[in-house]
Amino acid sequence: MTSTLFKSSRLNSPTLHRLPNGLTIIAEQMPIDVVNLNLWIKVGSAVESNAINGMAHFLEHMIFKGTERLASGEFERRIEERGAVTNAATSQDYTHYYITTAPQDFAELAPLQIDVLCNPSIPDDAFERERSVVLEEIRRSEDNPHRRTFRRAMEMAFDTLPYRRPVLGPESVISGLEPQQMRDFHAQWYQPPMITAVAVGNLPVEQLIETVAEGFTQLDKNQELRVKSQDSNNYPESAFTEIVRREFVDKSLQQARLVMVWRVPGLAELNQTYGLDILAGVLAHGRTSRLVRDLREERGLVSSIAVSNMSNLLQGTFYISAKCAVENIAAVEDAIAQHIRRLQTELVTEKEIARVRKRVANRFIFGNETPSDRSGLYGFYQSLIGDLEPAFNYPLHIQQQEANDLLLAANQYLCPEAYGVVVIKSV
Repeated sequence: MTSTLFKSSRLNSPTLHRLPNGLTIIAEQMPIDVVNLNLWIKVGSAVESNAINGMAHFLEHMIFKGTERLASGEFERRIEERGAVTNAATSQDYTHYYITTAPQDFAELAPLQIDVLCNPSIPDDAFERERSVVLEEIRRSEDNPHRRTFRRAMEMAFDTLPYRRPVLGPESVISGLEPQQMRDFHAQWYQPPMITAVAVGNLPVEQLIETVAEGFTQLDKNQELRVKSQDSNNYPESAFTEIVRREFVDKSLQQARLVMVWRVPGLAELNQTYGLDILAGVLAHGRTSRLVRDLREERGLVSSIAVSNMSNLLQGTFYISAKCAVENIAAVEDAIAQHIRRLQTELVTEKEIARVRKRVANRFIFGNETPSDRSGLYGFYQSLIGDLEPAFNYPLHIQQQEANDLLLAANQYLCPEAYGVVVIKSV
């Protein structure tokens, strides 16, 4: 067992502790009268084959359907009667489960959370009932114009990487899954080396670590470790070499949608992402940003426009989306390309960089205010890249980006003559 104390920031001082079975525990005392336990598993839809696409999310639902010790519904009942809360989420690269409790209830409730995570029964009858819930969630997702647009954009953005598939999976796959497939998936992936347990709140660090460690050591000590490494055939895809265009008709839309995407570095190349984060802010974060001011405020070509540098583990996407009248689509795309070209030829002003730096610094402070904020921050970075340093020093990395760095990033990753574009028209 090893413990490490980090003091990289005046805001943060978590302790990192590793168990012999490979489990990572992160704990921090914080003078707010709650405790958040966030269990991160480095398993999401990206590890699935096409034949079981949606399994990780479906399993997230089934985790709460009982264990040998807890009947179905017992976990939620005991959580709720103490006024605690629980929830979960599945992504491409991770799944996480959390509870937020009063400090005096943590020692009792944390082992319950660990039990449901590690020992789900996955009974056949509950599996069938929950399949219907998941299928309804897929249908609701299909009814959401924003999600439909995003799905089509991801199918455009990636030819082979699993990020092109929806986390929820298609109805056809979910309809054919069997309970034993899920039990096998859980046994394969939900193993201590894949789990980061983060506990933050108003209890001594030693107590937080002890409670979590004890919860995991109560598991079957003979449990076979069957963790399989992530698919080594998944490599970042090459940048677009031309403009690749796809158009769709969606009669439910009141306005057309335009999405432009570039393939950019992901979390595996974290240092290459910071400049792109700033460029996203320069282009469309706030009313004074370039695209918002030009296309919405001054020319009225769009009703909304947004830019995100989305960093998945293996590869990211620089994602620009706009809502506009169908007759403005060509003008909007051309204007965005011109703004990208300008980023490649002119230095971003110090005033613009300072605005983004200030926004990042403030968001970092605001995003550290609660135990759940911090447990999410720590769990994300430690689980996905095995390093807490970026969790503390993200603002510092942003501060270190200069205008020349941004010029280089724009030229390296954002080509105005080569990108993917999805257009969705209402007629």
